[in-house]
Amino acid sequence: MAKNNLAHKWEQAITPQQFMDGMTKNKETFHDNYQLFNWTDLEDHEFFKMLSHRDDLRSLIIAADWCGDVVRNIPVVFRAFEEASLPTKVLIMEEHLDVMDEYLTMGGRSIPVVIITDTGGHVLGQWGPRPEHVQELMVAFREENPDREAPDYKDKMAVVRQAMMDRYGEGSASHAMVIRELREVLSGV
Repeated sequence: MAKNNLAHKWEQAITPQQFMDGMTKNKETFHDNYQLFNWTDLEDHEFFKMLSHRDDLRSLIIAADWCGDVVRNIPVVFRAFEEASLPTKVLIMEEHLDVMDEYLTMGGRSIPVVIITDTGGHVLGQWGPRPEHVQELMVAFREENPDREAPDYKDKMAVVRQAMMDRYGEGSASHAMVIRELREVLSGV
């Protein structure tokens, strides 16, 4: 990957606990999603437990408490990385736009972005901003609606956001997909 080395950002980032404690929006929902998480696939659980034997990986997560995708997905990421004993820190998007702008999705600032680095800060992989089965709706929308100034753009965006919510499902329905996709990323590093 041609992304910048992120070693210098490690000390500027906050811990997952600091992120959760400092939330001013969506704190209760985030906490509920964190508590709701459980392992539904034994092989996935074993994979993440086995990662605890590796001491060469870290994760930086670009996030903000106002983002619905962060509230749905990052509790799952936190729980998986806790199981893996993977050192993890959070970069608040608005405070680290230099990093955010290296990880744009379809030209836009979409969070969360989970970045896997080695201990030297070299980027090895990334995931985000949402599970593929949800993201494909946004990809199709952007392809079909390139003009953000179109009079019906906001109405169409509201429709696609509702469809995305439906794809996420209720409660922990999307958690297994997030775990599976994180496993794919981590399997390649």
